[in-house]
Amino acid sequence: MIFKFKEKEKAIKIRKQGFSYSEILKEVPVAKSTLSLWLRSVGLDKRQKQRLTEKRLAALLKGAHAKRNYRLVLTEEIKNKARGEIGRLSNRELWLIGTALYWAEGMKERTKACNVKFSNSDPQMITLFLKWISKICRIPKRDIFCEIYLHKTAAERETEIKKYWSGITNFPLTQFQKIRWKKHNLSPKRKNIGKNYYGQLRIGIRRSSSLNRKIAGWIEGIYKNSGVV
Repeated sequence: MIFKFKEKEKAIKIRKQGFSYSEILKEVPVAKSTLSLWLRSVGLDKRQKQRLTEKRLAALLKGAHAKRNYRLVLTEEIKNKARGEIGRLSNRELWLIGTALYWAEGMKERTKACNVKFSNSDPQMITLFLKWISKICRIPKRDIFCEIYLHKTAAERETEIKKYWSGITNFPLTQFQKIRWKKHNLSPKRKNIGKNYYGQLRIGIRRSSSLNRKIAGWIEGIYKNSGVV
């Protein structure tokens, strides 16, 4: 009984310092139900309650940080394995991938002839498309032109954005003189804002209506030979 009394006094003393039950149990090895019975009448002042709250928040943040690190490591492992599964692309594979990209993001011929035009804000997709039209479609650089589409809120970053796309495409700045301005959309759901916003780039090919028709045929060929019809 004397031992239990001393343990109880110790537990109450530690509790009054603002320690949590889990911390007290490390110093006083008793059942949690016993500790709860001992401490149920022990009140805490504002400073002690604040300490407990801070400890709980710190524990939550530590747990969240650990989960985030685990998620990042797992994501990188999955991506590394997936990258290895692709291997080096053949010209045929590049041809089909580029055709599918144009199917998704390119300007299609409707009721009248139109040139090849491809628009996107993803720099990797733009780079891949440029390789496709150069290597597969055999289009020389002199026949390619670029247009930047920007929201007016990015007007003060015009020079920076031109340099960005010049670096991505390896085209001179003179290729980026034409900017098409979009009206600002005040919707809070729009994410293309801030320093990471570089607008959308349109890649066009001069005198390419025949190529556009040819790409349309490639698209139809992919569809018809995919086994869906």
